[in-house]
Amino acid sequence: MTPQAFVSALSGPAQTSMATTKIPASFTVAEAALESGWGVDCPGFNLFGIKADPSWTGPVTTQQTHEVVDGQTITITANFRAYPDWLASLNDHAQFLLDNPRYQPAFAYTTGALFAQAVAAAGYATDPLYAQKIISIIRAHGLSTLDAS
Repeated sequence: MTPQAFVSALSGPAQTSMATTKIPASFTVAEAALESGWGVDCPGFNLFGIKADPSWTGPVTTQQTHEVVDGQTITITANFRAYPDWLASLNDHAQFLLDNPRYQPAFAYTTGALFAQAVAAAGYATDPLYAQKIISIIRAHGLSTLDAS
């Protein structure tokens, strides 16, 4: 799938989600692109790489992944949430952010770039460049236009 096709496929659902969740659509699309390699690497339709912690009661897929621990990139095996399709992944991602109090400060922001910085500051990812990578995708693909209401 090309980046353009990926953006086209996810833009409408991301904007629909933004209307009720206040998560900027540009953030949703850019994070999904980053996490899934533009939809190429998303076992179990898990666009966002959300791990299956003990509270998750749905299906899982076990995958190898890379984590940054003490400044070193390591490979681990972990369980990830699995979904029937991308829309279910997008909806669960939104609910995940809404339900976790540590991400609440991000909801003060209406742009994908500032939202990305806030969730990264709250510890969303182990990659210290996570927010910068999302912001780069937003800028390179003109995704900030998705946030206009």
